[in-house]
Amino acid sequence: MNALSLPAAKARTRAQREAAAWAVLDTVPDPEVPALSLRDLGVVREVILPEDEGEGASAGGLEVVLTPTYSGCPATEVIAQSVKTALEEEGLGPVTVTHRLAPAWTTDWISDSGRRKLREYGIAPPEHLGERAAGNPVAQPIRLRPRNVACPRCGSSDTERLSAFGSTACKALHRCLACREPFEHFKPI
Repeated sequence: MNALSLPAAKARTRAQREAAAWAVLDTVPDPEVPALSLRDLGVVREVILPEDEGEGASAGGLEVVLTPTYSGCPATEVIAQSVKTALEEEGLGPVTVTHRLAPAWTTDWISDSGRRKLREYGIAPPEHLGERAAGNPVAQPIRLRPRNVACPRCGSSDTERLSAFGSTACKALHRCLACREPFEHFKPI
């Protein structure tokens, strides 16, 4: 635990504890793309504090609900442990991590900040699958070969796919025909 003692952690209001938990989750990196936090990636769904934090409750603990990028993701255990460790080191534990598979994660849950960070990291971000109509996504067809994938280095849409798979199954390998640089594209799902 850091310099924040357990009594000080309990002295926080519910709103302060929840805000502190979300702030910590903003700093927990995705193990496969460390330029993104788990919040940027959209896998953190909820932070739940117990209703009654008195004696017999989970002693100031909290629950974090995660939706993995896909049910067989090999990083699921690492992500859960990273979340628990980060929150407990900030005096916000004990932490319970729950995995929720429905609704299924979609690349539309990647934040705008996360898309920017992907681009800066050299990975072309996925396009939105759902058109935003009055704040609600409208379903769009999933394209096996996304069109006009912009190069994250020079911005050109004159690119080609070299392989359906990059360093992980969630990315495809592309090449920019303008600057001639290879890059990965985060596949939209």
